[in-house]
Amino acid sequence: MKVRKEVQWVMVLLCALGAVSCNTTKKSAGKSGSSSNSPFIEGMVISRAALSSNVANTGSAKIKNFTAGSSNLENAALWQFKYAQLLDVRVESVLNTDLFRFIEDWWGTPYVYGGKNKNGVDCSGFANSLLVQVFRLSSGGSSAQLYDKSRKVSNSQMKEGDLVFFKTNGKSVSHVGVYLVNDKFVHASTSSGVMISDLNESYWKKYYVGGGRVE
Repeated sequence: MKVRKEVQWVMVLLCALGAVSCNTTKKSAGKSGSSSNSPFIEGMVISRAALSSNVANTGSAKIKNFTAGSSNLENAALWQFKYAQLLDVRVESVLNTDLFRFIEDWWGTPYVYGGKNKNGVDCSGFANSLLVQVFRLSSGGSSAQLYDKSRKVSNSQMKEGDLVFFKTNGKSVSHVGVYLVNDKFVHASTSSGVMISDLNESYWKKYYVGGGRVE
């Protein structure tokens, strides 16, 4: 009985690791909506309520024993596998519960110019809310204003919570996102609302200005 249980665990972990190793494309990252459920691995879904409950009730205890470099994958939560896949990173590196709970809660919120809530939000409104609620950084202003007051950092220096700026109108900074890891950033896009994108995608690479840090 014990052997059978161990075999089942190995099969589950192998399936999860196989899914994590897959690259996430812009199309798959953009498949979102205002539903309370978000796409998960291989057709599975994870509800925002379930994620919040997991973090509140058991997530902290699990993550306490699940740190960077940990080999105890059975201590990882489902949302960690989900975001490891989206960011194309190792599961044990996805540890910021406040950040990913915030992203999960806002995922798919439609883009509305000047919007600042879950009925609709624009890029600067989303970035400012994330900086304040997750990183406790006093922030405010449009994407151009955020660019002017942030300390510029190179791509090699960027870390979780830094800002990435774009000139999508060709004249001045007109779009901002929040850097995560591995060239991925979360932002409120005009096409798909709040989502995760990659700086290496041709569109974003074309209009990318640079990174900045609010301190």
